[in-house]
Amino acid sequence: MSLLATVGKQLKSHPALIPLFIFIGGGATMSVMYLGRLALKNPDVSWDRKNNPEPWNKMEPTQQYKLFAINMDYSKLKKDRPDF
Repeated sequence: MSLLATVGKQLKSHPALIPLFIFIGGGATMSVMYLGRLALKNPDVSWDRKNNPEPWNKMEPTQQYKLFAINMDYSKLKKDRPDF
């Protein structure tokens, strides 16, 4: 008997476990999505070292890369760093 068949049988006999599986599955899904966002959107991660060795230098000052920013309007920021 496979693992999924065993879990399905247990869920049918104990329906109180269904919310537990839903919340644990949702939490695991959200954590994988957040890790994917960090890997793809964070300027500290360089996937292409030959063509773009320092991706943080190519960011615009108005580009928001943080997930959540309190009281920060990125459209009003000025460029305060030198070009490399």
